[in-house]
Amino acid sequence: RTEAWEYEVAFGGKTAGVLYVYGPNSSPSLPEVVAVARKHKLPVLVDAAGELPPREHLVSIPAEGADLVAFSGGKSIRGPQATGILCGRRDLISSAALQMLDMDDHFELWNPPGNLIDKSKLPGMPRHGIGRGLKVSKEEVAALLAALDLFVSDGYAEEARRAREQLEGIIVALDESPVRCELEESTAGGMPRLAIALANRAEAFEICQRLREGEPPVYVGHGRLAEGRLVIDPLCLDEEGVAVLAARLWEVL
Repeated sequence: RTEAWEYEVAFGGKTAGVLYVYGPNSSPSLPEVVAVARKHKLPVLVDAAGELPPREHLVSIPAEGADLVAFSGGKSIRGPQATGILCGRRDLISSAALQMLDMDDHFELWNPPGNLIDKSKLPGMPRHGIGRGLKVSKEEVAALLAALDLFVSDGYAEEARRAREQLEGIIVALDESPVRCELEESTAGGMPRLAIALANRAEAFEICQRLREGEPPVYVGHGRLAEGRLVIDPLCLDEEGVAVLAARLWEVL
């Protein structure tokens, strides 16, 4: 496994910063990497795309010392998949904003938000930056804000309750099938999931393939096939989808 000192010996004259991928099993820990980077005055950017929920991570991960933390606006937040949330140092957020703004204007008329961009420190109109071609639309920004508001409210807990009921319905539908269904609650405050335990690894791969090739095609979680398990994530399921999914599972099981 990688240790903190290995980061330090890799630093050189062209090192601009450290990119750290955050996860429950990441090693070394983020505070360890931050401590090493601080010694060399290097910023730490954290990829925490899939680390929501829990919603507390919006505050706790930046609090571990990261200079910038990037979260996906899609995934469990369920905003547009092309969006994201960048948290951290104001000067670095300002720099990121300058990289994606539409600069088709006159410097004399340009009036950026003063709490984010200090125009007085710029010698002229910045040119289109590297982020310009990767910008998100105003509609996507509005949708992300709405999704984020739901995510940090009690509305998300209601969604989790609804998802649990859907998975329980699938368990009932498969009650007489030769498999064992396990409802797994999230320890991080996210959506519950359904694990379907099959006889062995080979059978799990076979069933997963048959689900994909049937009509309609069904793609289940395949991260635990080696354990002989299919995983059902209810995040985007509606009532009609639950019925279709239960029927296809019964068909192949």
